[in-house]
Amino acid sequence: MTTHHPIAIVGAGLGGLTLARVLHAHGIEAALYDLDASPAARTQGGMLDIHEDSGQVALRAAGLYEEFLTHVHQGGQATRVLDKDAVVHLDRHDDGAGGRPEPDRGALRDLLLGSLPEGAVRWGAKVTGARPVGGGRHEVTLADGTVFTTDLLVGADGAWSRVRPLVSDARPAYAGVSFVEADLRDADVRHPVSAEVVGGGMLFALGAGRGFLAHRETDGSLHVYTAVKAPEEWLDGIDFTDTEAAKARVLEHFEDWDKSLRALVGDADGALVPRRIHALPVGHRWARVPGVTLLGDAAHLMSPFAGEGANLALLDGAELALALVAHPGDTEAALASYEERLFPRGERSAAESAQQGELLFRADAPRVLADRFGAHARAGDHGAALRRVGPGRPG
Repeated sequence: MTTHHPIAIVGAGLGGLTLARVLHAHGIEAALYDLDASPAARTQGGMLDIHEDSGQVALRAAGLYEEFLTHVHQGGQATRVLDKDAVVHLDRHDDGAGGRPEPDRGALRDLLLGSLPEGAVRWGAKVTGARPVGGGRHEVTLADGTVFTTDLLVGADGAWSRVRPLVSDARPAYAGVSFVEADLRDADVRHPVSAEVVGGGMLFALGAGRGFLAHRETDGSLHVYTAVKAPEEWLDGIDFTDTEAAKARVLEHFEDWDKSLRALVGDADGALVPRRIHALPVGHRWARVPGVTLLGDAAHLMSPFAGEGANLALLDGAELALALVAHPGDTEAALASYEERLFPRGERSAAESAQQGELLFRADAPRVLADRFGAHARAGDHGAALRRVGPGRPG
């Protein structure tokens, strides 16, 4: 017998969990399906900066804002901007006035998971296909052959969404930048020079077409994103199973950089992780399709250079839930209302992300970035300074 759900959410990331949590808070239950075998199946990435006008709004709607504050990394909004010679262009401490407190992504996900009833997420459920079956309903097939139907299908399943083809033919395209991720553990003791270079929060060490973006995590480690503007196939030429050889290949792009910056890769603990940056077209949208919608990266995947991805996923989830609550018995009115706000918001952020990506890899990026931080700080707009020029936390 085929299982039927009034509301089914594919993807138990931040956006899908927020949608389920806000619905639950209003007495509406939804079924979540996620391809991971368990909540601990993989790491959830590094730090996130949660914005006042998006992510924090969503957490308030979820009734989790006060508990969220207990997970904030104190001092995490500190910012340093260096050039390739390790000359400091900006060194700003976290004075508590910023509007983007930073939790660990995993801790935030755990907070959302813990706010849902036990068994709300069906783990190990990989969606292989979905099709309309009339009347706004959809049938979803899983890798194990299981089938379920739903009155409302929400694709919260990220960049390579299996639900997106129901509403759009768009696919993510390579954004021209590749990342190589690395970690330096117990940095103050084992990597004191790197710890000093990164500081208490976020580091931008930038040059023409490349740079190091790093942040201090709550466990005292440093997470580093080595960014290179390169052809899509660049990472294919590096053997990441040989960590030392991979480090050498990556550092070929930084031969004339200060040794303290090169050490962010050269002294890294454990394997390096390659990441290509992809994005959907700026302004991605679709015509209203009965019984289905998208949120988060499934709807508006963008480069990480404006720090908006996780924040928009949180806000999308909360706003979709509140639209459904506001239109009881009229799902189509709820979806139309939600998408009317979703599309322009996603377009603005995607355009901003693309523009910031261009800025960060200019030859004069350290000076320009430091000037912008300074101008916003002098105006007392700390949150906007970070929002407009800071990258997100990829992964």
